[in-house]
This record gives sequence, structure tokens and C-alpha cells, in this order.
Amino acid sequence: QVRLVESGGGLVQAGDSLRLSCESSGRTFGRDVLAWFRQAPGKEREFVAAITRSGHGTSYADFVKGRFTISRDKTKNVAYLRMNNLKSEDTALYICAAGTGSGEYAVWGQGTQVTVSS
Repeated sequence: QVRLVESGGGLVQAGDSLRLSCESSGRTFGRDVLAWFRQAPGKEREFVAAITRSGHGTSYADFVKGRFTISRDKTKNVAYLRMNNLKSEDTALYICAAGTGSGEYAVWGQGTQVTVSS
């Protein structure tokens, strides 16, 4: 079973940048698409970005296009989320997930907290 561990969150000022990491270990059983979701207090979990195993296929939520970039280091089994020009509304628990590419994600990490002060 694949295991996901996130890191890189923290407290930053509006306009700052952060890079989150999601380290994948274990057998993937085809769940090679890695994605980032986020959940703010009192809100539903929402999709942020996803990347295929090759790293060539990416998708983003409209609200992060142009500010966030997802990438992947296949040699290290790590997916990254580079977040630029952070806003207070980006404050949330950022959670990594693994899926088969069908849009469903069966494996989830514990998340890393991002707090943006204005």
C-alpha cells in the first residue's frame, strides 16, 4: 500500500512563497497520480492540482492557475507544490492524495498546515 507524507507547510505573510513536498513510499498498485487538495476550517475539501506519474500531465484548480506549480521528482518519489504570491484565503490544511487517474483518490496523507497572514 502506498504511503504519503507531506511537509513544508508553515506560517507566512501574504505575498510570500512556500514549497510543499509529498513523499510517496510503498507499492502504488497503479495509484500513480499524485494530487494536492486543501481544506480550510469549516469548508469542504477542494482539489488544488494533480500530476501524472511521468510528470508531463498536470491539472490545476482555476483559483491557483498562475500562482501554484505542481512538479514531480520520479527518482525520489516526491511531488512538490510550489505556491507563489500566497493569499490569506490560501490558508488551509494541504493534503496529498494518490489515485489511478480516474479522478478518484484512495490514499491520503495527514496533511501539512499552511497559514497565510495578511
